[in-house]
Amino acid sequence: MSEEKQVNKVTEEEQRKLLEKYDAESNTRNLKGIMAKAVFVILIAFSLFQIYTGVFGQYTAYLQRTVHLGFALVLIFLLFPAIRKKKKDQIPWYDYLLALLAIVVCAYWPVYYDTLVQQIGGINQVQMIIGGIATLLVLEAARRAVGLPITIISMLFLLYALFGPQMPGMLIHRGLSLDQLIESMFFTTEGILGTPLQVSSTYIFLFLLFGAFLVQTGVGQYFNDLAIAIAGKRTGGPAKVAIFSSALNGTISGSSVANTVTTGSYTIPMMKKLGYRKNFAGAVEAASSTGGQIMPPIMGAAAFLMIEFAGESYWNIAKAAIIPAILYFAGIWIMTHLEAKRTGLHGLKDEELPKKKEVFKKIHLLLPILAIVLFLFQGMSVERAALYGILATIIVSLFRKDTRITPRKFVEALRQGARTALGVAAATACAGIIVGVVTKTGLGLKLGNGLVDIAGSISFSTESQLLLTLFFTMIASIILGMGSPTTANYIITSTIALPAILALNDSLEVAIPVLAAHMFVFYFGILADITPPVALAAFAATGISGGEPIRTGFNAAKLAIAAFIIPYMFVLNPTLLMIEGSYLDIGWALISAMLGMLVIGACMIGFWYRKLHWTERIITLLTGLMLMYPEGYSDIIGLGVFLILFVIQFLTRADKKGKLQHANA
Repeated sequence: MSEEKQVNKVTEEEQRKLLEKYDAESNTRNLKGIMAKAVFVILIAFSLFQIYTGVFGQYTAYLQRTVHLGFALVLIFLLFPAIRKKKKDQIPWYDYLLALLAIVVCAYWPVYYDTLVQQIGGINQVQMIIGGIATLLVLEAARRAVGLPITIISMLFLLYALFGPQMPGMLIHRGLSLDQLIESMFFTTEGILGTPLQVSSTYIFLFLLFGAFLVQTGVGQYFNDLAIAIAGKRTGGPAKVAIFSSALNGTISGSSVANTVTTGSYTIPMMKKLGYRKNFAGAVEAASSTGGQIMPPIMGAAAFLMIEFAGESYWNIAKAAIIPAILYFAGIWIMTHLEAKRTGLHGLKDEELPKKKEVFKKIHLLLPILAIVLFLFQGMSVERAALYGILATIIVSLFRKDTRITPRKFVEALRQGARTALGVAAATACAGIIVGVVTKTGLGLKLGNGLVDIAGSISFSTESQLLLTLFFTMIASIILGMGSPTTANYIITSTIALPAILALNDSLEVAIPVLAAHMFVFYFGILADITPPVALAAFAATGISGGEPIRTGFNAAKLAIAAFIIPYMFVLNPTLLMIEGSYLDIGWALISAMLGMLVIGACMIGFWYRKLHWTERIITLLTGLMLMYPEGYSDIIGLGVFLILFVIQFLTRADKKGKLQHANA
């Protein structure tokens, strides 16, 4: 039996090792004895604190955020080793010291709250020490729980704030003294305790807790079963199962790497067994799992940050993400279908499919997700919606014995919810450093204007300057997003890369909606997970598929081609985001874009009804781009060429043996 036909069963231990290797948030100690119990109690206390403040109201900003940060820092130093290869069943003395320091610095605000809020002037020496230690602790916690990229960027920004007068050219600024910098980082809401941490300590935690309760009902396995029942028998079934289940799991997962490993351990072996090439099988799962981060309603928790950063309601953000998400997954679906047609792959056999009757008996597990959407549509606050979503999950779980949330599962959900929130808390606190420096120095505006000026210096028209600026912003977002989880990714890209797009509104007198600009950098930041050379989701997939990391990454980027095109389209014409235009305009934009994805998919695979010549691939690509751009003339031309291509392909389609046949044959 060939390597491609073998099925590599992925054990839980192998999944854990893959997650530890590619996902910093999963690289935790396996504690035993009294410290395991102590950490367990702290995790439960963390969740109970968040539920309490969600139900009875938050404390004042400084108290809510410092308590949230204190829990996170203590738990990170107890759970995450300083060095990955260190023993993971013991806590060294220095981590106890760091945890103690975290308690001291984060307790400083609650203990001296009245003094601090009434304080006039700069900070004193004790406060300078407290703020300095807090900043260093946040950087170290982010390095352990999130990874090096965001930590390095934050440190560079701190140095930029201190050495402003020594900076070259447009980057020069008057600089901040050390005490001014520390004060802004820990004693104002413009640094570590800023908006990102505020969102983490409210919306995000409760939605992560909602996801943890959903997991306890067995919804993850149910998503897989539902995907197989719906898509398993279709052409190239296992690949479509991967797309479907990854999209569903993406609604409760905040990590493309975690989504790739957990879902991929099931779908990748199925794809290889059917006959998909290992690099292609890994790419399908990586691209689909990465797409989970742009899938409403949760969007990897970035939607809740976007509420504050873009100043939009949650419903507008989720609505804007619907059509791009449909196009993204439709593109992958089309290409896997055409690849299966090209290589003669069929679906799963009847005996390999779960019984639909049994699968649909558990359809009630989807009700909490639908309830969340309904709550938010009715205008309920995000926090309330999350709390009621948790309650709905508990109630719905009682419908069947095998989905019931028992007291043990209830406690486990509290533990897992708090555990999942640690990386987000560290990322948002660290990202607050970046946001604070940008606010104090105006760096974001300088970088934005700089990109616009560079584009202007090499462009020959307003349109070319617009496209070049978007291109440079895309490259910057992909680079900035490398190795960062979704929440940190969005904060970094929206702080550093976003100003370039907004600067276009002034310099070129265009009218790019703020939400479209935010979605643009968010999409390309997410795509860093499947864009070589640092394609963590693709690399994680190769641990299951046995493929080559770089080739899998390029295959994943090819499958996700829609995500490289769609952001340009919705910036140039926001109809695809349902921001403007009538229902007729939006409907036509969706239909034409879907047709565009069909021919672009054919171009990428090199097959439609038959193998495409290289000239046909170029024509299909150009036709797809014309159809995807929602504008009258391009749509008409694109539709005309599409119909001609379709007729030619159909009349010269290949038979089952790969030979060309004509309609008259």
